[in-house]
Amino acid sequence: MKPFRRTLVLTIMANGLVAIPASAQTGWPGMDLGFLPQDAADRARETQDRVREAQERVRESLDRVREREDRNTESYREGISSIDDRRYERALERFDRVIENKWTRADGAFYWRAYALNKLGKREEALAALAEIPRQFPQSRWINDANALKAEIQQAAGTAASPENQSDEDLRLLAINGLMNSEPDRAVPLLEKVINDPKNNLGLKGRALFVLAQSRGDKARDIVAQYAKSGANPDLQIRAVQYLGTYRSKDSQQTLADVYASVNDVAVKRAVLRSMVISRDVAHLFNAAKSESNVELRQEAIRNLGVLQATNELGQLYASETNADLKDAMIQSLFVGRATDKLIDIAKTEKDARLRSSAIRHLGTMRNDKAGDALASLYASETDKGIKSEIIRAVWTQGNCKQLVDVVRAEKDPSLKTDGVRLLGQMKGCKEATDYLMELISK
Repeated sequence: MKPFRRTLVLTIMANGLVAIPASAQTGWPGMDLGFLPQDAADRARETQDRVREAQERVRESLDRVREREDRNTESYREGISSIDDRRYERALERFDRVIENKWTRADGAFYWRAYALNKLGKREEALAALAEIPRQFPQSRWINDANALKAEIQQAAGTAASPENQSDEDLRLLAINGLMNSEPDRAVPLLEKVINDPKNNLGLKGRALFVLAQSRGDKARDIVAQYAKSGANPDLQIRAVQYLGTYRSKDSQQTLADVYASVNDVAVKRAVLRSMVISRDVAHLFNAAKSESNVELRQEAIRNLGVLQATNELGQLYASETNADLKDAMIQSLFVGRATDKLIDIAKTEKDARLRSSAIRHLGTMRNDKAGDALASLYASETDKGIKSEIIRAVWTQGNCKQLVDVVRAEKDPSLKTDGVRLLGQMKGCKEATDYLMELISK
C-alpha cells in the first residue's frame, strides 16, 4: 500500500477529518477524487443542489423569525409571571426586552411596565410608560386599561409612594378568596364585578380571574368561558383561554374552538392551539391544521398534533398538502409522535428530495430496528447521490455500525465511499468498523 493511502485511512480513524492533496487524488485505485462530472445528468444534479441550498437559506431565515417570536413570547410570559409573584424589578427587565425588540405585543409590555413601576413607587415613570401606548399604538386594545391605570396612579398621587405598602386590592382579593372557599355562590358575583369594573387595573382583574378558574361551579366556569370569547383585554383573554384548557371537558373544548374561529388576534389564536394540547383535543387541532390560512398558526397546530401523537391525522394532512415547508413540519411532528412506519413510507415514496432527506434524517435519530433496516434497504435501491449521502449519515447517527460497514463496503462511488469511511472512523467501540478500516490499510 502506498504511504498516502495508509495516512489517509489512519487520519480518518483518528478524527474523522481528512484533507487530500490534489497530487494524491489519483493514487487510490478506482477513486479519482479530483474528477468533476460534466455530463447533463450531473449538471442537473448540481442545479438541484443550488436550488436546495436556496430553499435551505429561506427556511433558516423563517426559523430565525420563529425563534425571535418564541424568545419574545417567553420574555412576555416571564414578565407576567413576575408580576403575579410581585417580583417587579424582574418584570421590568422582561418587558423592557420585549419593548426593545419592537414585538407585536409591545403595547401590552408598556402597560405592565407601568404597572410594575407604580408598584415600585415610581409614578412619574409609570405615567410616561402609559403615555406611549396611545402615542405608538393608536388602535391598541390596551388604551382603555391604560387610561384606567393612569387615573388610579393620579388619584393615589397625594399619598406617600412606598413599594412596601400593601394595597387595598390585595386585601379585597384575600377576603373574596376566603369567601370562595366557604360561600362560593356569594363570591362568584363579587369576582365577576371585579373583572368587569373598568376602573380596576389588570393585575387585580387577572388575580380575580385566576380565583374564578379554580372554582368547580358552573357559574364560575361560564364567566371564564365568556371572557375567553370576548375579553376586552388580550392578556386576560389569553389567561381565560389557558384556564379553559385545564378543564378538559367537551364543553370547554368546543368553547376553545369557538374562540379560535371568532378572533383575529394571532397571539390569542396561538394560545387557543396550546390550550387544545392541554385539553388533548385532537379533533379541533386537526381542523385548525387543515383550514387555517395563517402558515405560522398551521405549523403550530401541526406541531401540537405531534405532541399528542396524532399520527393518523398527520398522515392525512401530509397526503393532501402541497406546501413543502408545511410538509416538512409534518415530518418533524411524525417524528415527535414516533410514527416510524409513516416516515419510512415518506422516505421511500416522496418525490421532493429535500423532504425525503428530512424523513431520512429523522429516521436516523430513531433508535429502533425497523428504522435501521428500512434505511439499509433504501440505500440498496437508491440512485440519487444526495439521498444516498443522507442515508449514510442517518445510519451513522443511529450507531448501526455493521450496517454502515456493509453499505460502505459495497459502495462504488468514490466520494460516497470516502464519506462512509470518514464516519466509520468516528465510531468508537465498533469491531466491524475497526476490522474494515484495518482491511483498507492492509490493501
